[in-house]
Amino acid sequence: MEFNLLLKLVGDDPVFESSLLLAGNVDPGAVRLQLSRWVKSGRIYQLRRGLYCIAPPYQKVQPHPFLVANRLQRASYVSLQSALAYYDLIPETVYITTSVSTGRPEQLETPSGTFLFRHIKTDLLFGYQMVDLGGQNALVASPEKALLDLIYLHPGADSAAYLEELRLQNTGRLDTGLLKEFSENFSTPKLRRAYREISRTLTGETGGFEDL
Repeated sequence: MEFNLLLKLVGDDPVFESSLLLAGNVDPGAVRLQLSRWVKSGRIYQLRRGLYCIAPPYQKVQPHPFLVANRLQRASYVSLQSALAYYDLIPETVYITTSVSTGRPEQLETPSGTFLFRHIKTDLLFGYQMVDLGGQNALVASPEKALLDLIYLHPGADSAAYLEELRLQNTGRLDTGLLKEFSENFSTPKLRRAYREISRTLTGETGGFEDL
């Protein structure tokens, strides 16, 4: 296969799978060998086995890290600090794209960035939405779920001190009703305590967990 034909097949898709080239009467071994050659020549990037993107200067669209994260693990959505930074709820710039997934936890170093996947139970896979990333789409936690996922997965994150360290900003974007609903769906004392402390923070009240 000629490289120009690959570019036509991929079109504007930022990320593609090797299965795109394996349809029809083709030699799978020859296709995989050609993909390996293009990776070595720097024409395409391999993100993980069977998943690729066109490399500059040939790519028409640079893949958004959130889109790449979704494709690296299918049953996943972007959450935790990555989503909080996306919504401008924390002041820090986040350089690792973090997702939650029902799959195995892992960290992947790719030409498109570093991707961390944290494992959660299947019944906690809620509170996310498809967002438009300037022509690309990816599943991202709602602001409320991103914050609660972070608290759930981080030891000691239900403490007032930890929440203060987050330096939450633009908190008017948080829906306290959703926070309460989602925290109850976790069915853990930790998340109920965290909700109450977050509510105090949002309303400017003081108090600790010891009186709950």
